[in-house]
Amino acid sequence: MSTAIPLAAKVETLTWAGQTAHKLKEEIDRLQQAGSLIVPKEPGGWWHQYVCPHHHTELTFDERFVDASEFLCPHGCVITGDAYRGAWLVFKHQSLARVALQSAAVYAALGDVSYAQISKRLLVEYAEQFPHYPVHPEAQSWMLKGRAFHQALTEAIWSTTLIRAYLLLRDGGITFDAKEQVAIDVFLGLLAGSMEEYRHILIHERNNAENNYTAWLNASLSCVYAARGEQALLEALIEGQGGFIHHLSIGVKADQFEFEGSTYYHVFVLRAYLIAAEMAQRFGIDLYATTGAEGQSMRGMLEALADLADDQGALPALHDGPLERGPYAREIAEIAEQGLAIYGISGLAKVLREAYRQLGAAGNEQLEALLYGGGADRAATSEPRGSRLWPDAGFVIGRIAGNPLSFLADFGEHGGSHGHYDKLHLTLMHQDQTLTPDLGMVPYGSSMRRSWFAETASHNTVSLAGQSQAPHEGRLKHYESTASSVYAWLQSMEGYEGCTMNRHLLLTEDWMLDWFQVELSGDQPQAIEWWMHPVVAVEALQQPLNPEASYQLLVAEKVGDVTTLKEQQLPITSRFVPTEGVAGNEAGELQASYNLTNSDAVIFHSALVQPGDEIVAVQTPGDAVDPNRSLTAMLHRRMDHKADFIHVYRAGSPVQLSQITDHEISITVANVSNEAVRVKMTDKGLQIL
Repeated sequence: MSTAIPLAAKVETLTWAGQTAHKLKEEIDRLQQAGSLIVPKEPGGWWHQYVCPHHHTELTFDERFVDASEFLCPHGCVITGDAYRGAWLVFKHQSLARVALQSAAVYAALGDVSYAQISKRLLVEYAEQFPHYPVHPEAQSWMLKGRAFHQALTEAIWSTTLIRAYLLLRDGGITFDAKEQVAIDVFLGLLAGSMEEYRHILIHERNNAENNYTAWLNASLSCVYAARGEQALLEALIEGQGGFIHHLSIGVKADQFEFEGSTYYHVFVLRAYLIAAEMAQRFGIDLYATTGAEGQSMRGMLEALADLADDQGALPALHDGPLERGPYAREIAEIAEQGLAIYGISGLAKVLREAYRQLGAAGNEQLEALLYGGGADRAATSEPRGSRLWPDAGFVIGRIAGNPLSFLADFGEHGGSHGHYDKLHLTLMHQDQTLTPDLGMVPYGSSMRRSWFAETASHNTVSLAGQSQAPHEGRLKHYESTASSVYAWLQSMEGYEGCTMNRHLLLTEDWMLDWFQVELSGDQPQAIEWWMHPVVAVEALQQPLNPEASYQLLVAEKVGDVTTLKEQQLPITSRFVPTEGVAGNEAGELQASYNLTNSDAVIFHSALVQPGDEIVAVQTPGDAVDPNRSLTAMLHRRMDHKADFIHVYRAGSPVQLSQITDHEISITVANVSNEAVRVKMTDKGLQIL
């Protein structure tokens, strides 16, 4: 299976490719003029520490700077310190490796030898410097240590960029003199030794071959073996324990999702696989159609992303991973370009368009397009997509043709160290904008990783008494998809002791019903808390509360073997006011709406409010892009042994929601039909009567 058109031929046959090559050339020229293409003598640290300790936003990085000792927060803070400088050096080393690859690509595309010389100089300088970087003495104890960085993982990723540049130069006839080649060979030898040692530790000593690290150690070694022409070693790496085929079999579930249930790490591992396949192809070995023991494949992983994206092409931030971030957008673009060029997966066109939007690019203006973009149609299409279930990873998407609303829910495994306490989380999407996304994850050096973004209260699910769920796996009780409706019944029984949670999601051609039941087995009632985090303001009748009113969030902190609960206060700004009925013995109805910022569309929201229920507005941190830009969450809560939270959403016009019995409701679409639809809860789930 062919993976790429030679760059010179691409420029001759595709108009955009030549334009992109010239744009990339101009970018290199600006960096040259700024004098910024200098290889630092210091190794990098851990990039996750490049985050403001006050605002928890990622600090800014300007690749034009040769050096830096002060680092700027988007909110104006000036941050100093060794950890931040070490993190800045990670970005600097990575940016220079990218310049080496970009310069080699410009040479391959346009034939200008001066850009080959830029790439060659950077490669040789890094090769000469690499032996002088120590095995990192400042790395954290849990890390596999690198030389040029705290983590061997970062080193593996960085090395694949440099070696791809080296191979591209060699392909174009660029030679290295004896001294330069010795330096390159020493670099490749030291790198191979490190990667092989850490593979042994992960696979044999820690019995952790499925780790996402392994995929990148394999990718780095694949590049080394390709550069040294060592086909036998590459074949052994592909076939052996922890190698390409074995990792595909254990690191990806049978439903084609990466085993940690994180979109970010799914992209992360897939990119490593594609690099390994690119190297194998140099020996005539085709890995692009290779499958794992249960049918796992790179095509399947790419198709999963096309199905998972919202209608704008944005990928959800399931479990750990950024909501939106420049370097991540480049990674998405790299694999999406290949998904289109190699496999012809048209659904990736929107994903690619959104990645370039995040990068501020009009289209084919990035290095990823020049390297991997093919002649296939890359225009984003609007082909309808159906519902999809990932039974092994534990995700379900509901879509119905004609209804602009859709949903994504999480019922699967916790996700290990990258999991969140978020079982039965619901993302509600409109074709113009996602209303209640997973808010993403800040860089791991931020204290808010544990104090907010991983917590249950930051997700659209249920918590108890201010505490997060225990790490656990939910289950899918029932799933049914037809042309006119999608029904998913999700259950959690291990999030809290003695607590059973059932979430029933029913999407029809007209509306979406979310019926969330919670039942406690203990003698003492508890605060049962249903959370919704819209990214646009809610329009509803509200009653101001005492300025001192607050929600008490309890965050578990573990020091050694001792776990304590740390209190955090989130302001409660108002109480939502339902229609009459709550004060008596009947349920009232709350009517709310959301005006989307990306269009003129409106989502209407109706909720049943039982006597004893309360719905309040809670001021929370913002999303992971900028936690300092606060959001307003809706908290529907009840102090009891059991609770039924019944909410209905519709695009374009509201519905009237009323309760017939404890187990039966009616839904009427205002101004469309006077005929009510009755929905009943049975021991077999929801039924439309």
